[in-house]
Amino acid sequence: MRIGVVTFPGSLDDRDAQRAVRLAGAEPVALWHGSHDLDGVEAIVLPGGFSYGDYLRCGAIAAQSPIMTEVVAAANKGLPVLGICNGFQILVESHLLPGGLIRNDHGDFVCRDQRLRVENADTAWTNAFSAGDEITIPLKNGEGGFIADAETLNRLEGEGQVAFRYLEKNPNGSLNHIAGLTNARGNVVGLMPHPEHAVEAGFGPDTDAAMRSGIDGLKFFTSILESTLARA
Repeated sequence: MRIGVVTFPGSLDDRDAQRAVRLAGAEPVALWHGSHDLDGVEAIVLPGGFSYGDYLRCGAIAAQSPIMTEVVAAANKGLPVLGICNGFQILVESHLLPGGLIRNDHGDFVCRDQRLRVENADTAWTNAFSAGDEITIPLKNGEGGFIADAETLNRLEGEGQVAFRYLEKNPNGSLNHIAGLTNARGNVVGLMPHPEHAVEAGFGPDTDAAMRSGIDGLKFFTSILESTLARA
């Protein structure tokens, strides 16, 4: 399976995402933000970092990149897309996911291992989990506070589109402790924490729970392999 990883000016974690794809058993394909060519990939990762134009609003300028025209069209036809941190912000700005992501309510950049609860295990990127699983994934962001109007928030909760929820202390003031979302179809998932930084022992959270169940972040990338095989 070939999974594209898009690089934007300022992407920090594109190589990490490529490594995670490789460790899961797929072939990573580097894609450039200025291209209209998705190179025939079967899924796409929008990685974390600080894409150009973030000083205006995180992800707002990157969402206008040529590659995103193709990503949006392909996602609307069912291509699986995972947005991590800045990638989540780009998905929101591209209207592939609803709501918005704003400055952390305490005003500080947060960097820590974060416990999450899996709320939806029926997506292309979460099927290796079970609903209710508690996992540990690194988190690093300054603009991770999820917001939405009351109607949108009620719809997300009612239709099961909350994919992940923060446990313990809310790190950024996200409404309803929302850490990640899925679209209604389940092929597009975005989250603020970084699963690509928890894919091998010794390089990420080595909690007892993570070691018992396998490295938590790797399951995002094995999930997409499983869902693709199931569609074949």
